[in-house]
Amino acid sequence: MTQENFESGKLILLGCGKMGSAMLKGWLAKGVNPNNIWVNDPYPSAWVMGTGVNVNEELPSKPAFICIAIKPQMISQIVPKFSHYGNGQCVFISIAAGVKISSFEAILGPKTPIIRAMPNTPAEIGFGITAKIASNNVSKYDNERAEKLLSAIGEVVSLNSEGQIDAVTGLSGSGPAYVFYLIDALAAAGHKQGLEKELAMKLAKMTVLGGAKLAAEPSAVPEVLRVNVTSPNGTTEAGLKILMNSENGLGPLIEKTVAAATARSEELANG
Repeated sequence: MTQENFESGKLILLGCGKMGSAMLKGWLAKGVNPNNIWVNDPYPSAWVMGTGVNVNEELPSKPAFICIAIKPQMISQIVPKFSHYGNGQCVFISIAAGVKISSFEAILGPKTPIIRAMPNTPAEIGFGITAKIASNNVSKYDNERAEKLLSAIGEVVSLNSEGQIDAVTGLSGSGPAYVFYLIDALAAAGHKQGLEKELAMKLAKMTVLGGAKLAAEPSAVPEVLRVNVTSPNGTTEAGLKILMNSENGLGPLIEKTVAAATARSEELANG
């Protein structure tokens, strides 16, 4: 995304914590002019202050986008202050977990263009994946521009309905924590088999990283990769017999894990 792609539109970023900072970093790296970005945050970091963007200054009268990157519990307190931008051409992009489009429409007006998005924490290093759904008031043109903004922190996928957001939260939103736990578990298992803790952790980290890079190749099929590395009656097959147990293996456990996280997301969204 270059400045020309964005057509000199003005951006307001509400909240600049970890995810907000990741987005800001991505925008600047992609060539968005810092003069066209306004950050509204009560405690901006030294890094934010040094980027050259407008920090806690008077906001533009006609921004193209307002990105809401504040905590969900702050929505009712903060967003009404920006209601004068509602029901117009300004597109609101929310990454606040559990806050429905209808909740924003109630605050900003029913004609407000709103995009609800769910990024994940690898966005901090530009390797996130964001799922998004747009309200009926978002034009195709603005939806495409919003996707360019979100792609600054990684891949972007579009959903068929807002209801899918909860499943996205359970899978990719919470998923990095599952991977981190897997790394810990692998390292602990290696240590139990006689490896030093630091060595076991390095082996676990690089194994997950290497496997993920292989699986991320466009033509890669995880099942095929697994079969290719599994020799008959070999060591990998011995381990997979445990992981692939149909009753208490990794498959059923992950299914329960994602279901629990999805259900909690639904509970939060419904108050």
